[in-house]
Amino acid sequence: MDLLDWHRDRLSARRLTVLVRQLPHDSALNRELHGEAADWSVTDHLLAAAVDHLAAANWMFASVNSEEGDQPDPPAPVPRPSYGEETDKETPAQGSEPEAEEPAPSTVQLARFFG
Repeated sequence: MDLLDWHRDRLSARRLTVLVRQLPHDSALNRELHGEAADWSVTDHLLAAAVDHLAAANWMFASVNSEEGDQPDPPAPVPRPSYGEETDKETPAQGSEPEAEEPAPSTVQLARFFG
């Protein structure tokens, strides 16, 4: 397809819009617009979430079964591509309170949860 057809009135603006919107996720345009995020599929996100959950479960198990002074550090999540959410978190909307981080559960709370 020749994009000059749009200027020659052989390709409508609607058809061009449909073609651009239906480009595959790994197309050059999507990579230019979204960067690394274009390479991540739903499967990749689900695998990263599964790894994070397994690491958290292993950390909880190790925290419950270790001495009070010998607690392991919490696991770091799998790095994911940025989608512009970091800028949203840094500048809260007008009139809204910034979200406070929840403290990590204590070993007593973890032991009570896992019974």
